[in-house]
Amino acid sequence: MKTLMAYLVSVIAGYVLATVLVSWTNIQAIVDLGFEITLSQRGDTIIHDLVSMTATYLPLMAIALLIGFLVAGLIIRMKPSLAFVGYVLAGFVAVVVLHVAMKAALGLTGIAAVRGMMGLIVQGLAGAFAGWCFFRLKVGGPEASEPAESSI
Repeated sequence: MKTLMAYLVSVIAGYVLATVLVSWTNIQAIVDLGFEITLSQRGDTIIHDLVSMTATYLPLMAIALLIGFLVAGLIIRMKPSLAFVGYVLAGFVAVVVLHVAMKAALGLTGIAAVRGMMGLIVQGLAGAFAGWCFFRLKVGGPEASEPAESSI
């Protein structure tokens, strides 16, 4: 049950961060064209994107992170000291592979902000954040990633 809750919370956290970053990127592109966007409009846009992308991006991200965390879990079973790096890296790679695979399979980029390398990396960082959340909730606090001190 702990693992399932860690997974669900990490997917939601990663999705929220990824979507907010997409909104910010899109808003900045509009501002760069010379349009003025108020703080209220920015907030409304973020909320709209969070709600409207739940039917598409949220399930895709959930599947990508599930695969990434399962693969990381298999490796971590053999080398438990890699849990922190493993889950964070799995989140990053899962989200990047999601976008690269969609582009390769469908010939399109589902999210405009990911068309460039920086956008892809930023989305990967949202996946890394999901991996960090998963690690913290499943394995424990920051001390879980540090080697135990030996007592003499």
